[in-house]
Amino acid sequence: MKNFTSNSQKIGQLGEDVACKYLIDRGFTVLERNYTKKWGEIDIIVRKIHQPSENRLYFVEVKSVSCGTLPNLSDPNRKRPEENMHPWKVKRLRKVIQTYLMRKPVGEILWQFDLMLVFLDLKDKKARVKIIENVIL
Repeated sequence: MKNFTSNSQKIGQLGEDVACKYLIDRGFTVLERNYTKKWGEIDIIVRKIHQPSENRLYFVEVKSVSCGTLPNLSDPNRKRPEENMHPWKVKRLRKVIQTYLMRKPVGEILWQFDLMLVFLDLKDKKARVKIIENVIL
């Protein structure tokens, strides 16, 4: 079991757990979680299980936020965890993805970067997920 030093780390871990379950339920297999190098980390790396013809890896960054009630995702006044994707974070993600692709035997493969936003209602034990697909790094 992980030893957490802050509430935000607990929220982040719970958000990643929700994101993994969400992806698995939609036919993905998790290849890596928290792939870490000294210059950065990618939260989740997945691949579609039942589509071997789609030779694609998905690199997923998870941003989680705890809410009193789950927001309407089209509400412009909702909390926006995606705003935590600062330029320095994007640069580090790009470098970690490049490292993964160079060091793992993946061969000729397509890849994309997705951002998953996880809204957690801890009181009612519910979550809502929004995916921003194919983000350009």
